Amino acid sequence: MTARVAAAAALVLAIAAAALMLGQPFVGVNRLWPALSAADGLEHVIVAHVRAPRLVLGVIAGACLGAAGMLLQEALRNPLAVPELLGVSSGAGAAVGVCVALGVSVPGAPVVPALLGAAVGGFAMLLAVRGATSPAAVLLIGAAVSAACQAIMIASGALVDAREQGVLVRYLLGSLTGTTWQAVGSAALGTVVAMAAAVVVLPAVNLLRLGDDTASALGLRTGAARTAVLAVASLLVAVVAGPCGPIAWVGFFAVRIAQAWRPNTNAVERLAWSAVLGALVVVVADVAARTVLHPVELPVGGLTALVAVVIGLGLILRGTRTARSSS
Repeated sequence: MTARVAAAAALVLAIAAAALMLGQPFVGVNRLWPALSAADGLEHVIVAHVRAPRLVLGVIAGACLGAAGMLLQEALRNPLAVPELLGVSSGAGAAVGVCVALGVSVPGAPVVPALLGAAVGGFAMLLAVRGATSPAAVLLIGAAVSAACQAIMIASGALVDAREQGVLVRYLLGSLTGTTWQAVGSAALGTVVAMAAAVVVLPAVNLLRLGDDTASALGLRTGAARTAVLAVASLLVAVVAGPCGPIAWVGFFAVRIAQAWRPNTNAVERLAWSAVLGALVVVVADVAARTVLHPVELPVGGLTALVAVVIGLGLILRGTRTARSSS
């Protein structure tokens, strides 16, 4: 246990340092502290006002998405229950797309319309799942709500001109470009509230993962408990969708990595490890997004989706090999 925590801490420090150092201009490790503590200068601006807030927001985004993925997969007992099927991420994207397509000027855009869209998408999801009697039904309803929001999002993208289309597409794929300390502060406040709510619903999650029959026999109202978990997961995703856009599939493979890294843990540890590994995934993806094809910057959500495809194929191949060896 201690060795794994120490290894995780060393990995966190190494990735954080890389996020502050890498890019144009490159800032050597011996220049990091002078750049952070200086009053002015190019390196100070780059490290303290461009890369540092981007790093912190990436940590917040990944932690929220990892925690949301853990809650959903445990409560619905399905490894494919991901935040992208909640309607929250796609609701945020649809709201931003509509504002851009209609030329509506909203103060605080894109964060404010994204948060409103996330709230509407999450509320629509919660209304739709009322009366759903099984995890599979909840998952299918969530996919339907998300698909409806994505249809609005795609239609909006088709209506904007070429100049605005690039900015809109980058946001809809998930990006940390242009992050400011003000955006970080707002996201941090939302994260504190959402994570506290996640801890509150963990006892219900522990019972739901046993199955509805067992949970009901233990006195849990499964429908109400599942709705509460969905509401908390929606809040976690909304915190991210406002400033970053929908960063895809982090909630899927952060949980998978956490289970491989720390199997047979309790609910609090699973939530913590999913959040930590989700944060690492987003930060690594963001560093790659802004350095691999510099000066062209890739969307972070595009890279995380690509990684999810690779991991998904790996899981399928491993399952196929296991089935063949056991037969």
